[in-house]
Amino acid sequence: MDKKSIIEFGREVIQLQSESILAISKFIDDNFEKAIQIILKSNGRVVVTGIGKSAIIANKIVATLNSTGTPSIFMHAADAIHGDLGIIKSDDVIICISKSGNTPEIKELVPFLNMNNNPLIAITGDETSFLARNSAVVLNSYVDIEVCPNNLAPTNSTTAQLVIGDAIAVTLVKIKGFTKNDFAKFHPGGNLGKRLILKVKNLINLDLKPTNKINNSVNDVIIEISEKMLGITTVIDDEKIVGVITDGDLRRTLLNYKEISNLTAGDIMSSNPQSVDCELLAVDALEIMKQNKISQLIVTEKGKYFGILHIQNLINEGFTS
Repeated sequence: MDKKSIIEFGREVIQLQSESILAISKFIDDNFEKAIQIILKSNGRVVVTGIGKSAIIANKIVATLNSTGTPSIFMHAADAIHGDLGIIKSDDVIICISKSGNTPEIKELVPFLNMNNNPLIAITGDETSFLARNSAVVLNSYVDIEVCPNNLAPTNSTTAQLVIGDAIAVTLVKIKGFTKNDFAKFHPGGNLGKRLILKVKNLINLDLKPTNKINNSVNDVIIEISEKMLGITTVIDDEKIVGVITDGDLRRTLLNYKEISNLTAGDIMSSNPQSVDCELLAVDALEIMKQNKISQLIVTEKGKYFGILHIQNLINEGFTS
């Protein structure tokens, strides 16, 4: 295959898969609603099982369910018949995934799954299969053809299984009213978690709290800004913040005044500075900085000076856009 043929074939694969997935939407019927209700009414977990490529899909479905508030666990179909059936508790719901629903492992496993009367939901491409006939609910994942040129490697079929699993998870999210804050509880790490839970107060270095009184000299201001290394200092009068002085303010002062020795902090400060509460989400503070084209924010707690948030604090935590 030449370069053009490779590109065209890659596009054809994606097109065929998209058509295959779209086709399974017609299988979302009363059985899907029954499966959702079974899971909602359960006081246990969702145990998802399968073998081969279906086992890999089962793992992904478990990860999605767990991350969206539905406690789930993976059980490999082959391991289940060699001791792992002990994973299943009396209140658990079982989802078994198999393209054919007739593999030897599935035929051996299913009777044991039904022994304790745990509701069994099948995701299979054959509604007449052994798995389908012995399940409480059958979710049809039938596809006409695999996208593999030899129609052998599981491709469309495994994608169909995954999409049905996603449909289950997202429908449960919708019904339960699972919110961004709920999502954050299960994603404390990484950028997702940080964006949803990290607050401004978590980023402030309380040892770096630049402050000058309104009558301090410009020299005092320069020393304070240099020592605290945040490019800014607050200006305090009667224990209240009345302004700020930034590196930029100092540069403009040097350009506009031939003599600065008699100037005070009050003479060169910028009044009415932008401030935020320490409970504000860091991602929202970043948006304020972007909108106002500034690199620092005064942070307050119950109206009192708490510290300075610098853009570098946000960058260090991965907030770049």
